[in-house]
Amino acid sequence: MKKILLLFLFCHVSLPVKHSLKYLLTSSTGISNLPEFMGVLLVDDIQVCYCDDKRIKVQHDEWKKLFDDNQLWKLVTDQCFSVLPKLYTTRLHRFMEHLNQTTGVHILQVIRGCELDETTGAISGFMNCGYDGDDLMSLDLKSQTWVALKPQAVTIKQEWDADKASNQERVEVITKIFPNWLKTYLSYENNSLLRTVLPSVSLLQKTPSSPVSCHATGFYPDRASMFWRKDGEEIHEDVDHGEILPNHDGTFQMRVDLNISSVKPEDWSRYDCVFHLSDVKKDVITKLDKAEIRNNEEFPAAVIGVVVGLLLLLVCITGLFIWKKKKNEGFKPANTSASSSSSHSSSAPD
Repeated sequence: MKKILLLFLFCHVSLPVKHSLKYLLTSSTGISNLPEFMGVLLVDDIQVCYCDDKRIKVQHDEWKKLFDDNQLWKLVTDQCFSVLPKLYTTRLHRFMEHLNQTTGVHILQVIRGCELDETTGAISGFMNCGYDGDDLMSLDLKSQTWVALKPQAVTIKQEWDADKASNQERVEVITKIFPNWLKTYLSYENNSLLRTVLPSVSLLQKTPSSPVSCHATGFYPDRASMFWRKDGEEIHEDVDHGEILPNHDGTFQMRVDLNISSVKPEDWSRYDCVFHLSDVKKDVITKLDKAEIRNNEEFPAAVIGVVVGLLLLLVCITGLFIWKKKKNEGFKPANTSASSSSSHSSSAPD
């Protein structure tokens, strides 16, 4: 009962002080298995929507409902299928021209968005361009001009700064439209999609000689880390980290295993498992305690008795059915070849 009460205390909703809206836009050429354009919308670093020039994938039905309720879906589809692919493909090829490149693998990446300080209400925006993995330019919102971060970006900066109307429009979108969209997402009645929920953590072990798995499930979002400690210090030796996996209800699970073959029984109390969820100050800490480990040997005798009883009942019913069938049909001589043929036929794949 004490553990259940502690779990309820830990599973609280905690929103970060700062909120953000980000668009990650990528245009590429020379990569056959990659869409020429890809875009991702993030709110508080949680993926809301992905799109390329062929499809749109909304991460959750509630986000789709938000788009519909605020008449944003048409804008999203128009941007993803028409406006942005053409725009960023043109920009990528323009970058290549400036850098005297005609062929090869090249990637243009743009991140733009805004941040909202929940406490002060202050809003800040940003737009940065990267090319082939290097930071190339950033937009100065105050002067409405571009800053070249590499010498080869100077000519591009000059060209973009000459188009003052476009720079002014970019600043307008980043400082006014984006913050309004972010506030809409945050005030939406289903903004539980931005909640942070701590997990239920268990210690699992297949056999007494197997590694002990620290398993966390039911947490949200997937910005989490998990590790083993010894005497308060994170350890890496004899530790195996699992991936973060989705649950059917939209939450996530993960595990981290500890090989205890070299751990003396008297040293178990020196180890603990730590689960950390982004934007939540208090970690979930689970002591390595043999009494708390769940394994395959924990089936109660009563459960085993029920299973054995059911198996015996099944055997009796099957025997009775066979006895009645033979009584009605009479005993017939065994046909070894036919039986062998039938056996092979029934075991063959359909």
